[in-house]
Amino acid sequence: MIVKKIGDSVMTPLGFSLEENFQAVMGGRSALRRYDSLWNLPFPCFVSLIPDAALETEWKQEVNAADFPFLTTKFEKIALISAVKAVKQSGIDPKSERLVFILSSTKGNVELLGDENSDMERVTPAHTAQLIADYFGNPNTPITVSNACISGLCAQIEAFRCLQSGQYDTAVVIGADVLSPFIVAGFQSLKALSDEQCRPFSANRKGLNLGEAAAAVVYTVADDSADGWRMLAGAVRNDANHISGPSRTGEGSYRALCSVLSDSSLTANDLACLNVHGTSTMYNDEMESIAINRAGLNAVPVNAMKGYYGHTLGAAGILETLLTMRALEEGKVPATRGFDELGVTNPVLVSSESIDTQKHAFVKLLSGFGGCNAASAFTNPNLK
Repeated sequence: MIVKKIGDSVMTPLGFSLEENFQAVMGGRSALRRYDSLWNLPFPCFVSLIPDAALETEWKQEVNAADFPFLTTKFEKIALISAVKAVKQSGIDPKSERLVFILSSTKGNVELLGDENSDMERVTPAHTAQLIADYFGNPNTPITVSNACISGLCAQIEAFRCLQSGQYDTAVVIGADVLSPFIVAGFQSLKALSDEQCRPFSANRKGLNLGEAAAAVVYTVADDSADGWRMLAGAVRNDANHISGPSRTGEGSYRALCSVLSDSSLTANDLACLNVHGTSTMYNDEMESIAINRAGLNAVPVNAMKGYYGHTLGAAGILETLLTMRALEEGKVPATRGFDELGVTNPVLVSSESIDTQKHAFVKLLSGFGGCNAASAFTNPNLK
């Protein structure tokens, strides 16, 4: 039995489909823009925002909104639209008792905390997850994953485990987050934001950018002869280093990498690339370079997507996984936008240009607050 991808969807400022986003990334386009007084915040920032007008058009086209007039926030809308489009593409029965919905988000409707007229229950991602399951008439309690920056990858690993255990046959995994003054100011308070374009792994990096996105992926069980993308293994490791600072030895990421390589039977020679977190913060990029080298993967090409979208929080793990899959289908490892001069002490193969590859497996790596780290291995044996 294998776990296979049968559907997907992507919503970002660069487009409302995976193909649009893939073409934008390969064309070197970025959704990031400088705002000098966004939401009247007293500092400039680089962020990517989904246009409200385009979102409303997509909402009216994809969702039977008349039956769900209470779905009104931007977060709820992008999460549901992504689920609707992925379900439609996959052709599954969303009402099946053998199907589970899984929602990844780090912040949910957190902006409602400042609204005295809002139901505070709506703040939680779990509430939105249940609304999505209800929209499709699914009888199962949905699963909510909120584990800082690794949430999107954790949600896929949870789906993998649910399917492998035989509890379900299909999982719809949705990742979404939107920005608000609370979120942007929170990262600024940690001195983590850059007022310039982010530069993953660069000696000239000054911090991260933030972005809005939603993405969904549908996984199902299949026999060993099935074609398409497969998830081979997933691991979550917590090194409990610090509430916000990554381990200086890359302990959690190193252990997650070693685990997925062992469980998937992949070696460095099998991998087209490592798609990593690459936030452009001083400590995260350094930590990842240490973990990659400790795991013996320093000869594998490394790329990061943050220069195109910024850090999309709960959507990042799904968005970046789908874009890597699509790129490898074309025999490409996308460029790391913003990278110029290597600025980490351990050598990693980062490139500001896309590179060709004939390999069909990759590892996705993420790390986050609280010492959490996750990695997953994917392959598509049918790629030529």
